[in-house]
Amino acid sequence: MTSEKFRWRRPLAIGLALIAAASVPVRPVAADGLPDLGDTAQADFSPQLERKVGEQLYLETRRRDPSYIDDPELADYLDRLGQRLSEHLPGERMDVRMFLLADPTLNAFAWPGGFVGVHTGLWLAANSESELAGVLAHELAHLSQRHIARLVQRQGQMSIANLLSMAVAVLASRASSQVSQAALIAGQAVTVQAQLNYTREFEREADRVGIQTLQDSGFDARGMGSFFGRLLRESRLYENNAPAYLRTHPLTTERIADVDNRLQNVPYRQVPDSTEFRLYQEKLRARLGTPADAVKDFQRRLQQAGTAAQGALRFGLSYALLRANDLRAAADELGRLRAAGLPVAPVEHLAGQIARARGDAFAAVRTYAAARVRAPGDRVLLYGHIEAELAAGQAESARRLAESALAERPRDERLSGYLAQAHGLLGQRAAQHAAQAESYAVQGMLSEAIEQLELAQRAGDGDFYRLSAIDARLRELRARRAEEKRDEGRRSRGG
Repeated sequence: MTSEKFRWRRPLAIGLALIAAASVPVRPVAADGLPDLGDTAQADFSPQLERKVGEQLYLETRRRDPSYIDDPELADYLDRLGQRLSEHLPGERMDVRMFLLADPTLNAFAWPGGFVGVHTGLWLAANSESELAGVLAHELAHLSQRHIARLVQRQGQMSIANLLSMAVAVLASRASSQVSQAALIAGQAVTVQAQLNYTREFEREADRVGIQTLQDSGFDARGMGSFFGRLLRESRLYENNAPAYLRTHPLTTERIADVDNRLQNVPYRQVPDSTEFRLYQEKLRARLGTPADAVKDFQRRLQQAGTAAQGALRFGLSYALLRANDLRAAADELGRLRAAGLPVAPVEHLAGQIARARGDAFAAVRTYAAARVRAPGDRVLLYGHIEAELAAGQAESARRLAESALAERPRDERLSGYLAQAHGLLGQRAAQHAAQAESYAVQGMLSEAIEQLELAQRAGDGDFYRLSAIDARLRELRARRAEEKRDEGRRSRGG
């Protein structure tokens, strides 16, 4: 697919490859000989600044990129996979945020501060969970080794202001790809040659760290080698239109040989895919093409598939039928999924969605409530339960659920958003705006959060204690915003 809405990520391969790395400093030399980056790599591009840059890019992507997939179930799986890998990276723990983009190209990329984007095409192309994990481990290795900070330190002349201006240019490309390309040209002239000088070194380092991370995380470390090897072989068919991943992560026969040599010393480990990996891969596939075509494709594949693949295929077929609004057939497939003994959370979340599509929000509430007894810690079931309560007009129950969950996860912007909706249905305007402010604040949208708190002050229905809390929070966020503006001014003058 080469439509305009995807074109903005092509300059990213040129410009954001320069800011595609690193979030936390690593410890001094580890047992495997990883380098001690020390304080020099952090002098110009601190972990705090990296996080701010990454958060801004992620926020703009969520708000403006139509290919961003806002599916908590898929995001939760990727986040859990990312956290599993990040626990075994060298250095301090990293706050990883994975996100998914509806893009058929084979690509994944890392942004400063722990943000990793995954194209649906990459997930669908993975032959195993270890292959997908291998690509993510490679991206996380770029982050843990703070490649962008090291690049800034080596180049010397390239300032943080240059990096930030290129980031802004890439984001502006959503409105006009020509504007983006023109804005990037000056930065490219200074930086691209230096980037090329270090790309192979950084790729080898990311391969080395990624392989070790895969092995320590319990995956088959050969997943990275098998995926890269297959990608290199298939790339010969593309001629000058190579897959996006190869444009940002150059593969050479020497690099593949280096990976293969490292893998020779890794003990063989047969690692079965998780059921969730296969289920969600088929859920993604159900999004392809028209609903009718998706249904036909799953029906054809079911006729050809063995017994082991039936569950995941029927799960995907159920979502395709849901897209096609064939709710009776979707419910029939749901019955087969329940009988097959698949994991509770994905199957019952599907059941709740079918009930909502039928217009029976109360049935959805009962479905989610029963499922959460069987899988009490599942975040997606919690979200579905609150959404169903809101759809059923049970605002007080939704409010209690959201407030209780927020006590454990106060930085969950989705929960704060649900709480705002519940307060709104209850007519509690000050509380509604205050909850919405927290959702914005967690996402880094300080101006929007401040505006919501100002609305809360003027709502006229807050008691003394709530208004005192709103006033205190407003002072805190205004101080944070003022400090950010001072930082931006200092960076601009220093650039």
